[in-house]
This record gives sequence, C-alpha cells and structure tokens, in this order.
Amino acid sequence: MEQNKDYQILLYYCYAKIDNPEEYREQHHLFCVENNIRGRIIISDEGLNGTVSGLKEDCEKYMAYIHADPRFAKTEFKIDAHEAHAFTKIHVRYKPEIVHSSLRHLDPNVRTGKHLEPEEFKKLKDQEDVVILDVRSNYEHELGRFKNALTLDIDNFRDFPEKVKELEHLKNKKVLTYCTGGIKCEKASAFLLEQGFQDVYQLHGGIIKYGMEAGGEDFEGKCYVFDNRIAVEVNKVNPTIVSRCHICDTPSDRMVNCANPTCNIHVPICEKCGWEMEGACSVECKDDPEKRPYDGTGYYQKKTNGYNPYKGLQRKPNKEQIQKLHGESNHSCI
Repeated sequence: MEQNKDYQILLYYCYAKIDNPEEYREQHHLFCVENNIRGRIIISDEGLNGTVSGLKEDCEKYMAYIHADPRFAKTEFKIDAHEAHAFTKIHVRYKPEIVHSSLRHLDPNVRTGKHLEPEEFKKLKDQEDVVILDVRSNYEHELGRFKNALTLDIDNFRDFPEKVKELEHLKNKKVLTYCTGGIKCEKASAFLLEQGFQDVYQLHGGIIKYGMEAGGEDFEGKCYVFDNRIAVEVNKVNPTIVSRCHICDTPSDRMVNCANPTCNIHVPICEKCGWEMEGACSVECKDDPEKRPYDGTGYYQKKTNGYNPYKGLQRKPNKEQIQKLHGESNHSCI
C-alpha cells in the first residue's frame, strides 16, 4: 500500500542583500525549531539557500514566513510530497556565500544568464548551435545528466571557474547551463558572461523543476539530491540508467555510502554487489574494523543523541519550548 504523503520537501534559494545575516540566522533558526521544520539552510550576506522538510501545514507556514519578508518575496519553492521528514535535524548556518563558488564578486541580481522556463529549455536544447552545460560536480552528473550534455571534471563547484578555460571554443554558441535547483547556474552563467561568452542561458528551477513541469524528457538517469532520498526520478517520458555499479560495472542507479565511515564515498553499487561486499566499495573497506553494519540500503543515519536545536542561540528558549524539547527527546527521529 502506498504511504500517505503528509510531508513536503522544499528546495529554494534567493539572492538578496542581508545586512545583518547573523541576527537573521538566529531568527530564522528559531522559526524553524518552533514550527518543526528540519533541514539545511545557509544564510549569507548575499541571500539564503535551503532544503527543508516538514508536515504540509508547517511547510506552508515556512513559505509564508519567507515570502512575508520583502527581501525574499520573489523566492520560488520547488515542492515535493514525501511520506516523512527528509532530515533528522535543523541546521541554519552563516556562510560567506549561499553556494561555495569562489565567485563572490558576482551578483546575479545585476547580471546573469537568461532564465529559461522548462518548456523553453526543452524546445531550445536540441538546436544545432546549442551546447548544454552541466555545472554540477562529478558524483552528481555521473548519476544523471541531460542527453548530449557537456559535463566538467570537477569535484566541487568552486573548481568551475578554472574549467571554463577549456570552453573557449564555445564562445560563439548558445550555452544552456543547468544544475539541480538553479542556484549554481546563477553564478556559473554570470561568470561565463564575464569571460566573454555572448549567448548564455540557465534552466530556471533546475532539473527538479524541469521534471515537475516538462516531464523530465531527455534527462538520463536520476538526479542527486541533498537529503536522505539521495537520488530522485526525474524523467517520466523516456527514462534510462546512465550510471554503473562501482564494483561490477553493470548499469545501476542505486546510490550507496561506503560502509567504511573513513571512506564514506558515495557511489552507485548494485544490490547484488551491495550484499556481497557488505555495503563496502572495495575489499579494503570491507575488511576495515570500523565498517558499519549493512542493511541493504547503504544509507547510514547520523546519531542524534544529545541533539539540541537551541544550542548556540543567543536567545534562550522559554519554559514551553524546553518542555517540548524534552517531550520529543523520548521519540526517535524519522
């Protein structure tokens, strides 16, 4: 029987100037705690970026909270129904950038690539003078990517500027950039324009929105996401598998964290090899004394013992909040 999907997962970002990011970070964190929102949120001088989960009604409150602030009124949320929380904790952190890019001098509100809605991207992507550029990291595009997309050998988005030197021959082409939710493309496309590329576009809302609004056609494989789902289906039109098992090289889109916590590499491993290797990516990792017990999923829940969502806050929780925290501590996190 299909589980009821009473929860939602929200993916969003907004480039907007925040004059007091540390103070706002604390306010934002408290709102999440008091409304049972969990996930990862980055607050910066240049805006905010997050993936969160919660009951539908709590997510609606959270979106209303964001939109009520004039700085973030334009924020667009990608919303996925889910059967449970996709996170066990709430983390709201201050960082210099909302996505680590080494391109802090660029402001997407001033100049960035032309935004293409999913249907516009779909119509344009196969034209002869077009290059589809994946700006994500290796582990992401190895799991899934657009048909005929150009991928870059990068382990982190901050390596993107250096790799652009290899794309000089494409300056006279239409370059269509894409990523998971759109945030990396804001600065990637801006940087391409700065480097002399003339006709630069970006898939508005990224792969996730393309799957929701355009059926995901020609996106091959699965899309890597940054919550406990790990990978999601995108293509409802002509799906295929492009990733291969790290052990036996057969087609597999089953993402696994290596059972050896020291390694913890995240790679596709088919079910057969998963059981044979006990969740490890190599014989060395299988024989490691610290190897975690394998349950067939390859997902290892981080321990939440002693987790206190109010830790580090300047504003202390009131009596009701403390009682609520202690009351919930007797239940395991989803």
